[in-house]
Amino acid sequence: MTTNLLQVNERRAVGGPVALRLLTVYFGAALAAWVAAAAAAIAAAPDLAAGHPLEPAPVLAVHLVALGALPLAVSGASFHLLPVMLRNDLPSQRLLWLALPLLCGGPAVAGGIASGAEPAVWIGAAAVVCGLAIVLWELLTLVARAPRGRTLIASRAGVTLACGHVVAALCLGAVIFSEDRPFVGLGYGRWLLIHLHLALIGWIALLIVTVGRNLAPMLALAPAAPARRRPVDEVGLAVALWVLLAGIGLEQRAVTLVGAVGVVVVLGRFGTLLVRVARARRGALEAPLAHLLAGALFLAQSAGLGIAVAAGADRTRLVCAYVTFLLVGWAGGVVLGHVPKLLSLSVWVWWPSGPRPKQAELYHRRLGVVETAVFVAGVEALGIGIAVGSATLARAGAAAFLCSTLLAAAGAAASRRRP
Repeated sequence: MTTNLLQVNERRAVGGPVALRLLTVYFGAALAAWVAAAAAAIAAAPDLAAGHPLEPAPVLAVHLVALGALPLAVSGASFHLLPVMLRNDLPSQRLLWLALPLLCGGPAVAGGIASGAEPAVWIGAAAVVCGLAIVLWELLTLVARAPRGRTLIASRAGVTLACGHVVAALCLGAVIFSEDRPFVGLGYGRWLLIHLHLALIGWIALLIVTVGRNLAPMLALAPAAPARRRPVDEVGLAVALWVLLAGIGLEQRAVTLVGAVGVVVVLGRFGTLLVRVARARRGALEAPLAHLLAGALFLAQSAGLGIAVAAGADRTRLVCAYVTFLLVGWAGGVVLGHVPKLLSLSVWVWWPSGPRPKQAELYHRRLGVVETAVFVAGVEALGIGIAVGSATLARAGAAAFLCSTLLAAAGAAASRRRP
């Protein structure tokens, strides 16, 4: 099913994935930032375990993931998948080459925020804004051109809402950095929480739910998700998110809990789908599904920590562990965990004319499974070490996390090297 969906030729009737060379560069830059973030996490672990998340090392590690690895990986994956899912081509791949160096300004922003170098932040931020503007234009054009009355594999509403939340998170981040103090009656910490949830739930989680509903069964060779008339989960997640944000902003514990429970319910439905896919799959377990299942585990842990904090357990280390599970375990793990598989699919799709190998021959499944196992162990140790205040355990977890990022990079490189 996957190969039939993704195979393209010179005369295709529907959209096809982005060129292999462009995808390779996007994914390569994303993996480089992923490795750098893991290395920074080793230095950040003692500060996080001590409950000091605003020290330079934790700030650098967080923003290398949020502004370095995730934008590049999500962009590349979107270019590969959404043209097929929305049944039309990207407007201009030349513009995507222009967006690439602009998006690579994310690590400069991360370094500038961590070091307090304001010029680097604003220069890098301007580049990232321009790069994201190009990416969002391309994706929203796909949405606008998606044929009406035809079966689409991803919902227009989900993609549009995710793009809107990217803009909101980016604008709010710029305001937070420029103010660097409480404003509009809210403390700095609460603005950071709103910014974090806009990005990780409104952008990453919403896009994962939108795309993963059909992608997970296809990659696992499992029965497709049940047909539906309306994007209930996508809209429900967006509504629950804004209730959660309102609760955080108004400092209303009851409203915050209602929003948090709504988010958990929607993501719990998605987790149930993943469990069904895992049970019904016809092939061996691969890293994308393993990362989705592990991501569901990290989501459950972050939900428990988040609800505990919202209910009054106001401990800085718990919040740091919550962010670790949500940002690294869920968002980063799920997105970057798909990179080697998607790259192998692109190699297969753009195979030269003539006999074509089986797609499974281009993907290093065992290496991917090992990477997932090391990643899960590392993030668990990192999060638990932060929560209990153990710098040794947190640093060991960060070291394992670094090993997993190197394995992911090796798996992607090996897939790309195949003739």
